[in-house]
This record gives sequence, C-alpha cells and structure tokens, in this order.
Amino acid sequence: MKKEIKTHIQVNASPKKVWEVLTDFENHSKWNPFVRSIKGEVKEGNKIKVELGPEGTKPMTFKPKVLVFKEAREFRWLGHLLFPGIFDGEHSFELLENVDGSTTFIHGERFNGILVGLMAKKLDTEIKQGFEAMNEALKKQVEEYAFTT
Repeated sequence: MKKEIKTHIQVNASPKKVWEVLTDFENHSKWNPFVRSIKGEVKEGNKIKVELGPEGTKPMTFKPKVLVFKEAREFRWLGHLLFPGIFDGEHSFELLENVDGSTTFIHGERFNGILVGLMAKKLDTEIKQGFEAMNEALKKQVEEYAFTT
C-alpha cells in the first residue's frame, strides 16, 4: 500500500535563510514541534538519527539514510520501521525560490509497506498536522531570524 502527505507554506525569506534554520539541527528542539532532533553527519549516503512526532506525543526514533542534501534546495531521507517493506517513509523538504524573493517550503512524505493501510487515518490526521505545525514554526523562526541578521 502507498500513501503520500504533501504540505507547503510561503516563507518571507530567501531559500538560503530558510536552509540555514532548517539545517541548524542543534536548535531544532527550541522551535520545531515535529522533527525534534537530527543527529549525525548529514550528507548523501549517510545514516542519521531522527526523532520525530507530533507535539503532545511520544516521539519515534528512526535511523534513515540521507538520499538528497542539496544546499538551499532539497533534503530527503528514507527510513524504515523495523526493516524495509513493513512501513517505509521517504521524507522530503524542498525549497523553491519565488519571483518576489520569498520561498515556498514543501514538506512531504511518501509511505510504502504493508502497515500503511493500518496507519492511514493517523497519517491523515496527527502526522499531517505535525507537518503543518512544523511548517508554521519554521516560517516564524525564519522570518524572525531574517529580520535580526
């Protein structure tokens, strides 16, 4: 079974500024209500440790493989629950520069595996709300940061 969540938000700052906040992993716990921590050397091909979950829930810890890490453009990883084929998630963050200098931040995930059907309702509610909460928090953090630097 397959499922996809895709969210987006416009941030009034350049992709470079958005990227600076998004990839300042040491400070995620201060502003990010969904992706609570990212540890390890984040580069293509490496495994990292990611702790995530909607606010008010116990976070889950994954050790995904970084698929794409292109400065000010895209960050994508692939994680598995237990082992491949059970519940796989390809998480992505894309930054698109708009003509007015702002950035469209696209935050999504493609899910595959035998447990996806059982998790569909939770994905459509809690997880999607977690993505949207992160998007709003990122926008706030970046826009405040953009005006103080």
